[in-house]
Amino acid sequence: MGFLNFLFDPISSISTWLSSLLAGWGLSNEIITPILYLIGAGVLGTGALLVTLLLIWAERKIIGRVQDRFGPNRVGPWGIFQSVADMVKIFIKEHIIPSHVDPIPYHLAPILAVSAVLLSLAVVPLSKTTVGTNLNVGLLFIIAVGGLGELAILMAGWGSNNKYAIIAAFRATAQLISYELPMVITLIIPVLLTGSMGMVDLVEAQKIPFILAAPLAALIFFIASIAENGRAPFDLAEAESELVAGFNTEYSGLKFGMFYVADFLRAFTSSIIFVSIFLGGWQGPWAVQIPILGFVYLLIKSVIVWFVGVWIRGSLPRFRIDQMVDINWKILTPVSLILVLLTAFIDKGLGLSSIYLRYIVLFLLNIGVGALVIQLIVKQVKKTEVQVDVGSRERLVARPENMITIHHQE
Repeated sequence: MGFLNFLFDPISSISTWLSSLLAGWGLSNEIITPILYLIGAGVLGTGALLVTLLLIWAERKIIGRVQDRFGPNRVGPWGIFQSVADMVKIFIKEHIIPSHVDPIPYHLAPILAVSAVLLSLAVVPLSKTTVGTNLNVGLLFIIAVGGLGELAILMAGWGSNNKYAIIAAFRATAQLISYELPMVITLIIPVLLTGSMGMVDLVEAQKIPFILAAPLAALIFFIASIAENGRAPFDLAEAESELVAGFNTEYSGLKFGMFYVADFLRAFTSSIIFVSIFLGGWQGPWAVQIPILGFVYLLIKSVIVWFVGVWIRGSLPRFRIDQMVDINWKILTPVSLILVLLTAFIDKGLGLSSIYLRYIVLFLLNIGVGALVIQLIVKQVKKTEVQVDVGSRERLVARPENMITIHHQE
């Protein structure tokens, strides 16, 4: 029976064994608890960084297939050891520090970029019995530490003493301020449906995933999270075609590698957070009775969401800066505000007693608002679209007054 308990819930079993071992050494609970937290944080951080090697390889292979390329295929079977080779190269590569850099933000930025990603995992429940810490404001904590990643970009650009890097920092500022707004606004909807900001409460309340009650809000949150992560098509902060490499232009060796790891790890961490908020997290058949199944469900859901993000990254071209800002302020932010107001009215004002009736009404509301938004966008595109004859000498130029179409020069 003890072996079955270990198989069903290995993390809790190991934690209980360690507690008994330390207590047998004469340590008090006040000392044992911090030690267990330190061990858990070390295991989680090390595991996340090792998983990044696999994520880098998988993302490169997937994008290669999407773009009709092979991707890594030389080092090891299917190129699976390419990430290991890259890691070794980064570890032994020379650290080149430009003159006249601001040392504190320059050296602190890569550390902060990785730390921000790992900190967000502290409040995400991995299974019924496994969570770093159950904060009653866990959602607020995730939003707060998520801002540290963008702060790292600003510090890297400002501290590098490089004009290309500082332009990337300015772009990052515009992007993070813009897209944090709809992301935070849409998070109000799960809080309204749950009545709590704790991540554990949010997951346990999703007997029916919140994405069925608020599909449009989930879509807005997903798009905003891609922009917050600075990944294509919102990767203006590191646009290599015009900024050399963006905010990390002056970084080399392990410091550059930390930014690289943070980018790939942040994408998967965002998927875990999305799954926990809108897809029920670890919830699934027998996940309460067998907690390790909850971790498996969370991993499967997160991989699916992460794959969609990688698919988008490999398929869509980079937005212009005016398009990026317009998409946020003219579409995502007003729509998210409307959704919050309507959700609050339906959920609290109408007082629907049946959870199924409430979900049906909220789902239809989201579909209706989404259809209306699409209709308005299509109408705007048709209104401003300009036809250019084949063989015409009129030169196409991009103009900021329209975020979708391209006008021809008069």
